[in-house]
Amino acid sequence: MAVPASLTLDDVSILFVWTAIAIYALAFVAYTLDLSKRSVLAVAARDVEERELVGVGAGGRNVVVLSASEPVEGPPPRYVWARIGTSLTVLALLFHVGADVLRGIAAGRVPWSNMYEFSLTGTMLIVAVFLGVLFRYDLRFLGVFVTGLVLLLLGGATLAFYVDVVPLMDPLKSVWLVVHVFVASLGTAFFALAFALSVLQLMQSRREHRVAAAVANPGPRFLRTLPTADALESLAYRFAIIGFIFWTFTLIAGSIWANDAWGRYWGFDTKEVWTFVIWVLYAGYIHARATRGWRGTRSAWLAIIGFSAVMFNFTIVNMFFKGLHAYSGLS
Repeated sequence: MAVPASLTLDDVSILFVWTAIAIYALAFVAYTLDLSKRSVLAVAARDVEERELVGVGAGGRNVVVLSASEPVEGPPPRYVWARIGTSLTVLALLFHVGADVLRGIAAGRVPWSNMYEFSLTGTMLIVAVFLGVLFRYDLRFLGVFVTGLVLLLLGGATLAFYVDVVPLMDPLKSVWLVVHVFVASLGTAFFALAFALSVLQLMQSRREHRVAAAVANPGPRFLRTLPTADALESLAYRFAIIGFIFWTFTLIAGSIWANDAWGRYWGFDTKEVWTFVIWVLYAGYIHARATRGWRGTRSAWLAIIGFSAVMFNFTIVNMFFKGLHAYSGLS
């Protein structure tokens, strides 16, 4: 009887990946139940948060309303399913990190030299940044967006982009591989959070306008428990700025690496052009919002378009455009 071959480090890495995906799926369900529970709480609470501060009311009294996330009376709500989702996300991240580290040990290098490895590392950083931000801001309501995005990207990459461990191509044998790709992944993580917040901002803004117009059904009820559209936009803007800083360094590091590898800083390669296009989009978003008053829905759509360009650059450009940056690993 044939003796089964022992598992390699890469086999264990794949096992960890699928374990992480399964736990992310459970976290996604928990976060979805959290939004459902928020809808119930919003219905139970009085609807005074629907109106803004209107100034001086009848009899000379100031009319004050509560913030969208503040209950009318009693202790603050405990979003149990959000806590469960966050705990599951932390557990999934541990397996995710283990999978990434084992892939790197198996390859004898940093694990981001092809599309599968970049997806593995990039989604790991998205989750890590999300969990890190929770120490400062309670953004657990973003959990369903973050885990959903990670499930889509990581699951799709594992099914479609997986390749066996192979030696690095000569142009990739540089310290700039470590710096350039890692910083790009980190910038993408912050752009992802800005994207999720911008989507919610559009939903919240639509709801607020419908409330002002006294529409009977202004929108999903869970939105009543979330920050206002302005607050969501402000957070998205902060994260986009951080991502833009990392992306700027990505461009600089990429140019230095290109000069070391090919003897020129810029060559209008497809990947280089799209990286610059993304930089221009976010630079325009930051500039327009800061100096031109482009706020509200226009600001949100700029952030969404910017992240769409990031995803296009990673998927379509890597898979279908030929150039010096053809490192997808796919045949």
